[in-house]
Amino acid sequence: MINARRIITISGTLFCALSAGFLMQHVLLPAEVEQRSQGVQVASVAAVDALPVTDMQPIAEQPYQIPTLDDAVDIAIEDVLLTAFVPIPPSAAPQPDLLPDTPVMLVALDDEPISVLPREEAAPSFACELKVAALSAPAAMVTLLVEAPCLAEQRFTVHHNGMMVAGVADDAGLASLDLPALSENAVYIVTFDGGESAVAKAEVSAIEYYDRAIVQWTGPDGLQVHALEYGAGYDEDGHVWAGAMGDISTAAKGEGGFITRLGEDDLLSPYTIEVYTFPTGTAINRGSVHLSLEAEVTEANCGRDIEAQVLQKSGVEPMRAKELTLAMPECDAVGDFLVLKNMFDDLSIARN
Repeated sequence: MINARRIITISGTLFCALSAGFLMQHVLLPAEVEQRSQGVQVASVAAVDALPVTDMQPIAEQPYQIPTLDDAVDIAIEDVLLTAFVPIPPSAAPQPDLLPDTPVMLVALDDEPISVLPREEAAPSFACELKVAALSAPAAMVTLLVEAPCLAEQRFTVHHNGMMVAGVADDAGLASLDLPALSENAVYIVTFDGGESAVAKAEVSAIEYYDRAIVQWTGPDGLQVHALEYGAGYDEDGHVWAGAMGDISTAAKGEGGFITRLGEDDLLSPYTIEVYTFPTGTAINRGSVHLSLEAEVTEANCGRDIEAQVLQKSGVEPMRAKELTLAMPECDAVGDFLVLKNMFDDLSIARN
């Protein structure tokens, strides 16, 4: 049994559909056709005879169909104004101000040379100062003082009139050496291995009263100056050498000579010197001094060549120098001595 509510719903739906079709066919569509026809212009109209009507059949009445989207008429859309659009800049945008036409004036047409350049400030330096002083001492000697706080325990070399000797600063960067003077205006140059150097000068007026015999070499120990004063023999009083060096006070009193030995044997390639000094100009005894150079064969120098230089200075006379290359015997001769004669001139002493 059909529900009464369902019947009412179906009837209402059918009534609405029929009403919509009636409106579309008899009201809306005729109005649209009339509107379109008003915009059509007829170019020319010719009389047309009425065509005979033959076999006219009555048009069967077509059933009504509900229009669909396929039946819709395309309408051209023109001159649509959007409610939101991209802004268009004005035809004439603001332009920057132009520079004036006044020509640029040069301050100076010609370059003027700078007569005085500005001084550059010195950069701060952390290098320590090297100080060297030379003080005159008895027997024509000079005490050389070296102060280098930043070069503690560093090696240095002293240069003076062809004489070279190596030294080492202590843990405070200090060093003191007693050196013979070989000229009246004695100049000493101290140079460290790092390149730091300094110069010291001393006036030694007593140089004319002293004779000096010097040997200097590089390498192992072994060379010695021997002096036999006033006819003394080996190991007797008056035999002055490294084993009996004498004393500066003895030379200052004119009684005899003394030996000065300088250098650091434990350094790599050490510069070593040995100097015999005799007060010829103030000696209290007449006589002579026999000088010789000897070389002891040691395990350090056996079978090797020793290169040395022999220097001799007498008063104010020019210094004499000789080059020496000594071939040492093989090591089975360790303990022996080589006596080199005529390397020095003997000294003749007149009583003063």
